[in-house]
Amino acid sequence: MAPVDLAKISSNGLKNAASGENVELGSLWREQAVVLFFLRRFGCQICRWTASEVSKLEPSLKANGVALVGVGPEEIGVEEFKAGGFFKGDVYIDEKKKSYKDLGFKRYNALSVVPAAMGKKVREVSSKASAEGIQGNFTGDLLQSGGMLIVAKGGEKVLMHFIQDSPGDHVPLEDIAKALGISVSVQAGQRPQCNDDVCTR
Repeated sequence: MAPVDLAKISSNGLKNAASGENVELGSLWREQAVVLFFLRRFGCQICRWTASEVSKLEPSLKANGVALVGVGPEEIGVEEFKAGGFFKGDVYIDEKKKSYKDLGFKRYNALSVVPAAMGKKVREVSSKASAEGIQGNFTGDLLQSGGMLIVAKGGEKVLMHFIQDSPGDHVPLEDIAKALGISVSVQAGQRPQCNDDVCTR
């Protein structure tokens, strides 16, 4: 994947899930550094668990002038996601999925999504989410993948561009802190052992 062209994607539109206001992606890093967490979908169990993990960093991010933002590819499930309290940052919707496409977040097809969703990483994270009482559903776009983009204040540079290969892939909290050059003291959720009885969400 070619390096992210921030100038090109900065004008991509997003809708604030709380206010309905339309903003440009670049406005999110204009005044401060930002961690942009792109969810596969709001009903995804693994996305909800990852959102709760990333949210452990929110106090440290805020103290260091870094915004935490979640982006979903559609409105389906956003109200349930917000009501569940899975994420401590602002939530936006990329209705045209333009930023997903520009950032190389792939789409599965009907054949490739099944083995991806049944992979060991997915089963492990699903098991951990279930153990923490985080459930999911199968509403919305099941084929979209996600990732993360961390941008320095003013769009000076891309600090991290992470693309999911498997639906169970996520960025370790210490890697996020390292990319930003900040120290954090949070306990990441332990990766569970794979359980063949766990079904994917």
